[in-house]
Amino acid sequence: MTDRHPLDLPELRPLWSAVHDRLSTGRPVSRVRSGPLDDAGREALADLLGLDRLPGTEPTIPLAGLDHAVLDACGRPVRDVVALILGPIHDRAAERERRTGQRDALWEWLAGHEVVTAQPALLDWVGHLRTTGLVDGSPDRTRGLLTAALAVLAALPADGEPLPVLAARLLDGDSHALDDGTRLSSLVLRALAVLYGTAVPDAAEQRRALWSRAGVADDGLSSSVLAAGLRPQGGGPVAEIARICGGAGHPVSLTLAQLRAPGDFTGPAGPVHITENPSVLALALRRFGHHCPPLVCTSGWPNTAVIHLLRRLADDGASLYYHGDFDGEGVRIAAHVLAKTGAVPWRMSADDYRAAVPRVPAGPDPGRLTPAPWDRALVDSMAELRTAVVEEVVADLLLDDLAEHRRG
Repeated sequence: MTDRHPLDLPELRPLWSAVHDRLSTGRPVSRVRSGPLDDAGREALADLLGLDRLPGTEPTIPLAGLDHAVLDACGRPVRDVVALILGPIHDRAAERERRTGQRDALWEWLAGHEVVTAQPALLDWVGHLRTTGLVDGSPDRTRGLLTAALAVLAALPADGEPLPVLAARLLDGDSHALDDGTRLSSLVLRALAVLYGTAVPDAAEQRRALWSRAGVADDGLSSSVLAAGLRPQGGGPVAEIARICGGAGHPVSLTLAQLRAPGDFTGPAGPVHITENPSVLALALRRFGHHCPPLVCTSGWPNTAVIHLLRRLADDGASLYYHGDFDGEGVRIAAHVLAKTGAVPWRMSADDYRAAVPRVPAGPDPGRLTPAPWDRALVDSMAELRTAVVEEVVADLLLDDLAEHRRG
């Protein structure tokens, strides 16, 4: 058993606690206030300091004088003595600075993560998390939880997997990691609500609907994609349907179930253009008929069938070009499509926007704006002019581009 230090007396414990606490602040200390001391403590302190009278019950003691007294009593400085009696002296100021640095580094890492930079609308999610503080008690545990959330967001929209299957595939086999009510599930759903511009779901039915919108356990029949001019190679049913519709100058609507099992199907290797609005696809069919170049419509926010088809076409060698509305929602949809499919912008620059604004002198307000990853000047131009330009306004320019591609 370790011997107690000769100055480790019960009556001096209030003094040593006060000194230990002040030294642990990490700031310069010249005086220490101790107490309240009982009569025994006052006598012990008077003996230690060599006083000719008893101090008060809460004396303020110069640290230099106390250090000399302790050195005389035991040959060691007061810092060493209180550390031996009460344990190591910490530097709380340095510890606070270290924790602040860790938190700042965590939020900077999150804001700069490729999943967030690809869809800057998620910066609102980052801002909310930073305001509410660490999600799981410490920077390291929070980073681990956020890393898992980012892995899920990167994999969405899913291809109709049930939620437990998606969780097991992405999260080390843990099929319950995204169960309703878990911290990870709440993180991902809040991010999806920010992306889609919806309220954070507060009921189980709303949460299921948001997961479904992100392609989790999608109905293979209700999720479909509208396209025109697709003339894929292959003898499978989907390729034949698409060729028949394309040859007749009709659009084709393909369900997720069909796209999951298309049979022999190889998409066109040339350019495939993508529009946000079905009306542009209808105008293209009216102008080009059975000569319509390959065109896919997202019909607003793309569902699982849209993303599935676009990824399939890209894998088969197609170059994807996307155009959408010039408003806040349109920019977020564009960022999502580009991030998830590898498409590139088509007439979606700040210059394109400025050239289009005079076509709608009394256009509506563009609403909530978030950065466009492909052109940082675009959101600045939209914030300055505060005019939304829907895709139909520039449809003639888009159709001219399609005609040029067809001739090429």
